[in-house]
Amino acid sequence: MVAGMHNIEDIELQLLLEAIYLKYGYDFRDYARASVKRRLTHRLALSGLQSFSEMQHVALRDQQYFEQILLDLSINVTEMFRDPSFYRALRSEIIPVLKTYPFIKIWHAGCASGEEVYSMAILLLEEKMYNRCQIYATDFNEVVLQQAQEAIYPVEKMKQYSTNYLLAGGKYSLADYYTASYNLAILHQELKKNILFAAHNLVTDGAFGEMHLIMCRNVLIYFNKELQSRVVKLFADSLCRQGFLCLGSKESLRFSPYADFFEEVVPHEKIYRKKI
Repeated sequence: MVAGMHNIEDIELQLLLEAIYLKYGYDFRDYARASVKRRLTHRLALSGLQSFSEMQHVALRDQQYFEQILLDLSINVTEMFRDPSFYRALRSEIIPVLKTYPFIKIWHAGCASGEEVYSMAILLLEEKMYNRCQIYATDFNEVVLQQAQEAIYPVEKMKQYSTNYLLAGGKYSLADYYTASYNLAILHQELKKNILFAAHNLVTDGAFGEMHLIMCRNVLIYFNKELQSRVVKLFADSLCRQGFLCLGSKESLRFSPYADFFEEVVPHEKIYRKKI
């Protein structure tokens, strides 16, 4: 766009994101702008503020208000065994390869509230591999990371999760892995024992070394092309040779400048393998 053609709202939004980065160090400047704008417009309406400039003024001076914005901008849409066909492919195509390794390192990047991390733990338990696996579960948002560590979910969601689990090739019953208490489902402690939760920001932080498998599903869609490319490079740097990368169903490496670093393993499930 030619300089001077931006509307005032877009300028104010850009300045708000710059201010958040300068004040708090969280960098949303390369997130997909339409998604960021929609989320912040919702917060604007809830706050009774009139503009992103007013929001910027409040966010810079009120830590609690900023933390609300941070939650708004977090990507927390997830579920256990989300996209069951993906987990079925993981079990049939990738797990047999990983089983040949003496020790396996897995990174769940952007793990949100942890449902997919525990799905992986269950799968590894059923394949009798969990004792030789280390899972790193990271997210930039420490509020959702705390939820992930607690492993307590609304029991009403378990019906859908149980259906997903069975469609994904689950060998038993999902109810074997949690205890229901009132309206909550508390996952068993055994699932947590090889999971290390840690804060990590895909936008600003560095690589995790020598991973055999990276899961980052339905996160890249919230980034613009430049940020997507940087994160794909980060994943390439974090994988060992022949390590696997799993993306979401609407994501692809096709337009990434780093696509040649990978080969497709299960194309329709967006599972890739690092070539070099």
